[in-house]
Amino acid sequence: MPPSFFFLGKGGVGKSTSSALTALGLAREGRRVLLASLDPAHNQCDIFQRELSDRPTQVAPELSVVEVDQDRWIQRYLAEVEERIHENYRYLTAFNLEKYFRVLRHAPGLEEHALVMAFEWILQRFGEADALVFDMAPTALSLKFFNLPALTLVWAHHLLRLRREIMEKREIITRVRLLDREIEIDRVQRRLHESIERYTRLKELFEDAGRTRITLVMNPDQLSLAESLRIAEGLKGLGIRVGRVLVNRVTPEAEPALDRIREEFPRLGLVTVPRSERPLIGLHALREFLESGRFPIPRL
Repeated sequence: MPPSFFFLGKGGVGKSTSSALTALGLAREGRRVLLASLDPAHNQCDIFQRELSDRPTQVAPELSVVEVDQDRWIQRYLAEVEERIHENYRYLTAFNLEKYFRVLRHAPGLEEHALVMAFEWILQRFGEADALVFDMAPTALSLKFFNLPALTLVWAHHLLRLRREIMEKREIITRVRLLDREIEIDRVQRRLHESIERYTRLKELFEDAGRTRITLVMNPDQLSLAESLRIAEGLKGLGIRVGRVLVNRVTPEAEPALDRIREEFPRLGLVTVPRSERPLIGLHALREFLESGRFPIPRL
C-alpha cells in the first residue's frame, strides 16, 4: 500500500497549494501519484486550471487528480445503509421503514462517513500508485474523519455485546422461521464483525506513521499556529502522529514567529516555504517554484 500524505491546517494557509506542489514534485521524480481533494470547497481545479471531477484526470506525467464528490458518496453511503437494513430486517417491512430512511438522510456524521468511503475507494482503486496525496477538508471535518474508525469501533463492540445478550435471553440459536422462509438472525452479528474488521484496519492505518504522513500547514501568525496546535492535540488523542510542520508564506520579518513555532513543536521537523512573488496557478508556475528549490519534497 502506498504512503498517504495528508495536508491539514487552518483555511487559507495554503493546504491546497502545498499538496499540489508535493504531488507534482513526487511525480517529477518519476513516481506514480494520485492527488485527491477531500475538501468540499475544491481548489485543485483552480490551481491546475483544469476541469476536474471524481474521476481521475491526468494533469501531468505520472500525476492524476481527483476531486471527491461528497454528495455522491453520501448518497452511496445511505444506499448501503438502506440495503443492509432491508437485508437484516426483512420481517419488519410492514412497519414502513422508509420513513426512518428519510430521517437518516439528515443524521449527523454523514460527511465523515462519505469521506471515509471515498478514501477506502481510493486505496483500493490506486493501490498500485507510489504515493497518495490528500488535500484535506476544514479542521473540524478532518478530525471527525480521522476519529471515525475509533468511534465506530466503540459502537460496534457495544452493539455486538447487546446482540449476544438478546440472542441468549431469547434462546435463539441461529435461525427463525417466518412466513415459511428462514431468516438468518446471525447475519446481524456477521455484519458487526465485518464492520469491526473494516474499521480496525482503518484505525491501524491512521496510527501507522509510515503509511499515514500528516503535514500541518500554517502561516507564521498566531491564529494558524493556535489552530495547528488544536489539530495536533486532537490527532494525538487518536494515537495519530504529526510528521512535520510546514510554515508557508515566510518572509524575513517572520523569524520571531518561527521561533515560537519551533518552541511549540520541538520534536518535529520544521519546513519553511517562502512567499511566492506571484500566484502559484497553473503547471508552469508550479514547476518553476519547484525548480527554484524553495519547496521541499518529502521522501517516500
